[in-house]
Amino acid sequence: MTQQEITFLNLGESLDDLANLDPRGYGVCKLLYKKSREYIKKPLCVNAAQKLADVLENGDLVYIMSGFVLMPYNKAETDGIISAVLLARALIKAFNAKPVIICPEDAVPAVEALSAFLTDSAVKARAFTKDASKAAECADGIIAEGLPQAVISIECSGANKDGVYHNARGLDVTAVQAKQDILFQKLCDAGVLNIAIGDLGNEIGMGAIGEYIKENIPVSCPCGCESGIVAKTAADNIITATVSDWGCYSLIAMLAYILENPDIMHTAEIQEKAMEIGAESGLIDMYGEHIPAIDGFGLEINRSIVALMGELVKSALNLKEKCKPWFDDIIKINSFNR
Repeated sequence: MTQQEITFLNLGESLDDLANLDPRGYGVCKLLYKKSREYIKKPLCVNAAQKLADVLENGDLVYIMSGFVLMPYNKAETDGIISAVLLARALIKAFNAKPVIICPEDAVPAVEALSAFLTDSAVKARAFTKDASKAAECADGIIAEGLPQAVISIECSGANKDGVYHNARGLDVTAVQAKQDILFQKLCDAGVLNIAIGDLGNEIGMGAIGEYIKENIPVSCPCGCESGIVAKTAADNIITATVSDWGCYSLIAMLAYILENPDIMHTAEIQEKAMEIGAESGLIDMYGEHIPAIDGFGLEINRSIVALMGELVKSALNLKEKCKPWFDDIIKINSFNR
């Protein structure tokens, strides 16, 4: 292996590890990661970031899909939306990209408020219909405006094989979810680079490891459909994490390393402000509160994860030449090819 290949492997695994920290001790993130890694065959963030770096060019259009609406509150949650706008910021810095964030109507005010703070140029927010009978028409209308070079789904509700959308407790939440998986599938069928990020299995793209999720993730389906929570849509490239936002941050961090630009990765201070703006703009934590928290995790742990990811990227870049003799030594004995 070369120095770059070794760094991709080990930095990528460190970023994946941070995205899969398990403060609850619940273990589901570890189960998902095991199968995701088997599916992707390399660190998840390395795969996704390298695909974006290989495909995107200056000014390219990118669709970012997010927005899980929580019942009984009928409001969009912070997880997904926060990182969607942070990813838009990163893609603008990296490629001068033209990101469009596609989300339920409920999340549009938060996307616009976050965009105003996080990006120098306005990020367009497009509301997607919740009416299944209008979803194909809505998707075709968006595609007609421009076929993107990539589509990235983050914590975006996906229907199971019978068209039922579920929450983390296995309840039927079809009525309140935007039917964005219709658009995602159309883009996949058109050959668009597709990446999906999830943390349970009921999100767009997680059908890629659907059978494993059905067998190993302990979420029952009490809604009566008897088809389980797993989203039908299968993405070519997936990232699983304890919190979907954390998986997205690992992607941003790895992109910053590949493009040798640490500023692509946001800071802990930006993370904190984004969470505060999200809560003030109507997003809720998973427990239904308008507080700066994501999936029950507050400012401190989110700040820490972002800060650590950023420091890993800076260290790997700054020490590339200084540590070259060390790499040469490990390459001589072929350690990573065994």
